[in-house]
Amino acid sequence: MKTVSSLLDSEWYDRYKKISKLNIRSSIYDVTNKCNLRCKGCFFFSSDEHKVAEEEMDIQKWEAFIDREKERGVNLAILIGGEPTLYLDRVEAFYRRIPTYCATNGIIKLPRDRFPDLMVGISLWGDEEDEKLLRGKDTFAISSKNYQGDKYTYYLYTITPKQVGKTERIIQRIRNAGLKVHMQLLSNDESVEGFNWDDANLQAIRDEMDEMLDRYPDTVISSKYYHRIITTGEMLGRRFGWQECPSITESFDNRKNPKRLIHFIRWASDLKTMHRCCTSETRDCGICKDGAAHMSWVMVNKKAHMQTAEDLQNWIEVYEMFAKLYKFIPW
Repeated sequence: MKTVSSLLDSEWYDRYKKISKLNIRSSIYDVTNKCNLRCKGCFFFSSDEHKVAEEEMDIQKWEAFIDREKERGVNLAILIGGEPTLYLDRVEAFYRRIPTYCATNGIIKLPRDRFPDLMVGISLWGDEEDEKLLRGKDTFAISSKNYQGDKYTYYLYTITPKQVGKTERIIQRIRNAGLKVHMQLLSNDESVEGFNWDDANLQAIRDEMDEMLDRYPDTVISSKYYHRIITTGEMLGRRFGWQECPSITESFDNRKNPKRLIHFIRWASDLKTMHRCCTSETRDCGICKDGAAHMSWVMVNKKAHMQTAEDLQNWIEVYEMFAKLYKFIPW
């Protein structure tokens, strides 16, 4: 019988023990339907999720809701939107009650006297040219000044096909700003011309991401196993899609015995409506490239990774990556 201890040497077993008791139970929350940008390809607006519920304005109802979520067992609140920093009172309501992560475009600076150790992930969609085309402005020029040297902030670098061969410059700029970076791939939900992936580009960007991890290990938070999965959509001979995705809201999940995140829900801003999954209501699951969904896919399949030492080490690396990005373990 294969066990964790039989597959791992002492160093890897120590790493396993540090993550084995974390028991991360996350859910995702639309803090608001509003945003100070309108990005081409944003799943929230492209699928009209901003129209499905009228956001709750009473902060006391937010506080009561969050208390119920804590009682439900949530120990990681992932705040998205819209743009969460437009409503700092709602962000603070989460921050004071549950371990919290805030996804932001970085245009509004979170006041660190109010949120001293809130983990912040700043969205970045490429270089200046891509950002201006897809998002209307060079957000990095603003966000890097707002968060320079912030030890609780990293960039979520959503790489586009046009970035193949160009990522090192972006990684260097992030490093020079004293920040970390995690990489994922654009899903192009609004079919912007020139931004669709093909097999050649996916292979090229996988090689490039591996190289960036090797060259900048103190800046890039990632793993080569994750790169393989996000670029191929495959894990242990299985294909990512509806039947495999772990990030389906519990009440929408009609699959038989799925491997899923425990009691995961993505809540709309009315605190009542639930969205289908962690991304878009309309996205084809077969072409989804969401980074967190693919990380979670690995994480919920620990048993499947207990075939060889290498498989289990891959699982540990991805779990460590997720735990670092959401502040459960140090960088």
